[in-house]
Amino acid sequence: MRLTPHEVAAIKAAARETFGETAVVRLFGSRVDDSLRGGDIDLHFEVDDGQQDYRHAADFKWKLFHQIEERKVDLVFHVRGRPMRSIDTAAFQQGIPL
Repeated sequence: MRLTPHEVAAIKAAARETFGETAVVRLFGSRVDDSLRGGDIDLHFEVDDGQQDYRHAADFKWKLFHQIEERKVDLVFHVRGRPMRSIDTAAFQQGIPL
């Protein structure tokens, strides 16, 4: 996994503050592969209904970027109880829970 311990802690803290204790965040995409370089940070969130909107996403990024250097971060949301999309399945299979 190509994130520092500080970045992981910052992501977890911002997720907890924004989405609550029940939210699950996973790192997926290129940052999971230690042999690659660069790339954006792809995060998959499992949240309760009503938390998958632009306001929550912006709030998460604002909190995150107060703790780490601003960079490209992609957020994908899966609402508990809804059918999984292919991107959700990929994040669950290949992602690393933080």
